[in-house]
Amino acid sequence: MKMIALWLGIGAVILLGAYIRLAPSDPAKWHVAPVGEQNRDLEGGAIRVVETGPDGLAKLDAIARDTPRTSVLAGSVDEGMITYITRTNVIGFPDYTTAQQDGDTLRIYARLRFGRSDFGVNRARVEGWLALLQP
Repeated sequence: MKMIALWLGIGAVILLGAYIRLAPSDPAKWHVAPVGEQNRDLEGGAIRVVETGPDGLAKLDAIARDTPRTSVLAGSVDEGMITYITRTNVIGFPDYTTAQQDGDTLRIYARLRFGRSDFGVNRARVEGWLALLQP
């Protein structure tokens, strides 16, 4: 009986891991404009509003694309808004970061998909990107 429970537990963990890695990312849900006029730290993410000049999104795009395990979900520099998916190394949890250029202002909204807390991972990633954005 214990062996069956063990195998069922292992199977459940494998299925959960497969779901986390393979669950589709709907651009209609995740590629949304960041809202806010000030920086905010959230339990599962962060919002940053910075003055970058009109080319902030293009510079951030180069930095984000150079980040390991990060890809574009939707958008482009030409559209003025891009949403990235960054996955954790081991399990592959997806985090979504949307950046939008509004004149000289760059708005960034980073958030998790699964769970309630990201332990500051999204905030740290965005802060790292912004540090690289500085001249």
